[in-house]
Amino acid sequence: MVYLNNAATTWPKPDCVLKALNDAAAGLPQGQFRGTGSSIDVFAELKKELAALFHTSDPARFVMTSGATDSLNYLIRGLGIPADEYCITATEHNSVLRPLYNIPGIAVDPGPVVVPCDRHGIVDPDLMEKSLRAGTKVILLNHCSNVTGAVQNAKAVGEIARRHGLIFLLDTSQSAGCLPVDIDGWGVDGLVFTGHKSLLGVQGTGGFYAGARLHLAPVRFGGTGRNSRQITYDFQDPADIEYETGTQNGPGAAALLAGVRWILEKSVEKIAGEEHAKMTALIDFLENLPGITVFGADAKNHGPVLSFRADRFSPSDLSYILQNSYGIVTRTGLHCAPLIHRFIGSDPGGTVRISVSPFTTEEDILSFEEAMREIMS
Repeated sequence: MVYLNNAATTWPKPDCVLKALNDAAAGLPQGQFRGTGSSIDVFAELKKELAALFHTSDPARFVMTSGATDSLNYLIRGLGIPADEYCITATEHNSVLRPLYNIPGIAVDPGPVVVPCDRHGIVDPDLMEKSLRAGTKVILLNHCSNVTGAVQNAKAVGEIARRHGLIFLLDTSQSAGCLPVDIDGWGVDGLVFTGHKSLLGVQGTGGFYAGARLHLAPVRFGGTGRNSRQITYDFQDPADIEYETGTQNGPGAAALLAGVRWILEKSVEKIAGEEHAKMTALIDFLENLPGITVFGADAKNHGPVLSFRADRFSPSDLSYILQNSYGIVTRTGLHCAPLIHRFIGSDPGGTVRISVSPFTTEEDILSFEEAMREIMS
């Protein structure tokens, strides 16, 4: 099997991740803030490595969740800011759009500012700045599109947020682990990541970073293992609030820790360079194959994701043929990002999406190219 669906979940995982997962599941349970049989606090170690990966100085500001969707719900609902006070982009995922448009008890009209992207999926920071409303309080940016792979200029957007005194939230679901991310250097107030994609962990892991300027109300309540006598919180004091409630995913955290350490050892820059070379080869091939339209090919900065369509096949039919006749796994549809397709020209049917990882081989790419030549002929 040739697996080109890494933008959904990376596969295969490094051996160290599988070993960490197995050892944690077979060993004594990890308990965050509770007594454990281990001398290592996996959660504390994981947060230290995340701080190193994302270039920030305070590991305690990371909160572990079940993934990016959980984290975005936590940030958006925790801030409690109406949707019309947000500025977002046309590249956003439904894990941003649905929480924004469905905050209980908060009106959504007229909705957030939605900054359009060009046909490659790129958002112009100057256009974003001109689009801000007088009442805008938050900019929320998707760093790397899960449809086109286009990478936004997060540093420039962070500078815009600072000039206007706005909160800057960055969704790195598709970039964490495969592209450089700089929380402190870019002025990021809140950052969202998931563990099962390019961080090479397992499903059901992830989290967010909450900087000092964020004041979040908790959206979940329950046991934390610290001050069990405390039942009510002083919501005016962020240090008084417990954000990680309930039993945390110890085996998942151990696997994610191993994945992050694997990335740090190899270096994000080297991973980005290798994956860029793979994507360049795929883009060059598809652009020169008659009957194929590639979306986002001309984006200056490109992550390990691209989308395309074929003149003679629907995306779903083409993906079905690739998987069932050639053993090549791709993904089709709108990819949970409904707005971007109006701007890149892939409405209403969406695209076929292919995505690579550090473990995608040259043989994988050649197999895909051979299959596409045969199908299109």
